Amino acid sequence: MYIIIMGGGRVGLTLANLLSEDGNDITLIESDETLCNEVAADLDALVICGNGTNSKLLEEVNIDDADVFVAATGNDEANLLSCILVRKFDVEHIIARVSNPDHEEAFREVGIDEVISPEITAAKQLQQVVTNPLVVKLTTLGEGNAEIHEMNITNDKVVGKRFKEISPTKDYIIIATYQNGKLAIPQPDDTIARGEKITLLVKRGKLSKVTKKLEK
Repeated sequence: MYIIIMGGGRVGLTLANLLSEDGNDITLIESDETLCNEVAADLDALVICGNGTNSKLLEEVNIDDADVFVAATGNDEANLLSCILVRKFDVEHIIARVSNPDHEEAFREVGIDEVISPEITAAKQLQQVVTNPLVVKLTTLGEGNAEIHEMNITNDKVVGKRFKEISPTKDYIIIATYQNGKLAIPQPDDTIARGEKITLLVKRGKLSKVTKKLEK
């Protein structure tokens, strides 16, 4: 998969490294020359020093061949402008980072596929930690060895059960589900549908066991 990321800060660089490790073809665009050079030294991918809000530069990095474009800078205005420009090209999926929640509506109004706020996501995860003792145990056990994962429930032994029958356990807790494409907090008595997409907090080293239980 060819993925173009605009923004070489903490979020953009971390994302680029993770996607590169998964075998994706990554191009990262960063406008700050000093940061650009630092990122180039840390990232096994093509790093371009330039402005991602420039149509000519986007063409130079073969934007029409990209499967995904991610605007990941800390500047909402720059992210919005770049996404508007990218919509003119043949990019299958456009994702934007938004720092100010008040700007989210503007992003959605121009047709951005997915708008993500790392700050809000982190806050919601902290809320789970504060309000659910089991999550506290998972996130602190073994110096914080817990991971966030997404998967689809396809195991016939699980489909049709209520969430409270399968979560939480000592190995994982289901913290979110997607209903009609929208994120929702699963209620204990909600029934699990086949193929339902969920987000879990999983104790590190237990993902394979959890996957077998929910997907196989």
